[in-house]
Amino acid sequence: MKTARFFLMFFFCLVLINLNAQINLKKIIKDQTNRKANNEANKGVNKGLNEAEKGIKDIFKKDKVADSSSVNKARDVNSGTTDQKAPQTVAQASDVPSLKSYSNYDFVPGEKVLLYEDFSQDAVGDFPALWTTDVAGDVNTLNIAPGNWFNLNSTEGTYWFMKDIDFPKNFILEMDIIPKKSGGRFAADVVFFGENSHSEMDKGGDPGTCGLHIKIEKNVWETAGYKKGVNEKLTGSSTVNLVREEKVNHVIVWVQNRRVRIYHQGGKVLDIPTNIYEGSKFNRLCFKLYRGASCGSYISAVKITTAAPDLRNKLLTEGKLVTYGIYFDVNKDEVKPESYGTLKGIADILNEVPDVKVKVVGHTDSDGADAANLDLSKRRAAAVKNELARNFNVNADRLVTDGMGENQPVAPNDTPVNKALNRRVEFIRM
Repeated sequence: MKTARFFLMFFFCLVLINLNAQINLKKIIKDQTNRKANNEANKGVNKGLNEAEKGIKDIFKKDKVADSSSVNKARDVNSGTTDQKAPQTVAQASDVPSLKSYSNYDFVPGEKVLLYEDFSQDAVGDFPALWTTDVAGDVNTLNIAPGNWFNLNSTEGTYWFMKDIDFPKNFILEMDIIPKKSGGRFAADVVFFGENSHSEMDKGGDPGTCGLHIKIEKNVWETAGYKKGVNEKLTGSSTVNLVREEKVNHVIVWVQNRRVRIYHQGGKVLDIPTNIYEGSKFNRLCFKLYRGASCGSYISAVKITTAAPDLRNKLLTEGKLVTYGIYFDVNKDEVKPESYGTLKGIADILNEVPDVKVKVVGHTDSDGADAANLDLSKRRAAAVKNELARNFNVNADRLVTDGMGENQPVAPNDTPVNKALNRRVEFIRM
């Protein structure tokens, strides 16, 4: 009996030992499994973090390259007057500005070009032939924008356009400006002024007998109309849509008698109804930089046109409207949103007189191959028709299109100004 009891107890101990061993073994296996899983998870997290970090670096790298590449390639071209160099960045389709987003661009350039200066006829490294200065400056090429650029290479001084300009009471200035990063806040002070006798260098702070300052600064827009013998200036200021340093900024100034409006980056940044003294007559242009406050800048595509032509009379009475206010990217047929004012003016007339049919005709200068220019002019005319129908409710059946390329110039293709005259869109009553 004792022996049986002994064996029973012995057997029971073996069972307990075996059971405990199995439990410990399972625990060890579980611990090892968890440890392995954790290691794998940690490896996965680390791998994911490394890949995410690499992805972020790649995105910044690609954005930087894309931004540089797109800016180098970007070059706006006015259908009639100018190769405007504008910044282009990589963006989603929803970020691309539409015509309607520029609905406050209500200016309409006229059919007369008073000045077009892109420094294309000047040698790089030289001072531009049509200008003079009392400080340093020369023509440069840049790695962020195509074409030639006038380097206002000083922190103080003036740059005068030497020829007289017959400014009317109603005109538009367009220009591209790249403010430099270093230095002060002033990119440039654009000055329209009048003088009784021609002087190549009027070194006064307010040159001539009357004038208007358009001060382009990094932190503010300022305007000031002045008149000799009058101490008070007629001023305005705004901080809307400021210029960006080391970027191409397309600045538009519309002078309408005494009223001054400035446009930039899709917005009207300033509108002063009495910014110019009554009776002022301008005939000169200069750029000023101020001691201790200027960063200097690069400028190009300086264009001055008459403004506010009688669109209705030109189209309905004379039967032909020539416009320099429809814009395209270089070698492209997509209408730029800056064209809003011109297109709206034409659409208003067509919608008021529904029985009129019009032919839209595109024209180019002689730069490039003849066949390419002809094709481009046809595509641009078609694009104008599409915009009038899509965004301004003009019946497309009333519009036909054609393109003449470089075959019908209105001026010799020998100077920047004459080439600007040849780049145009015409609307002909049928």
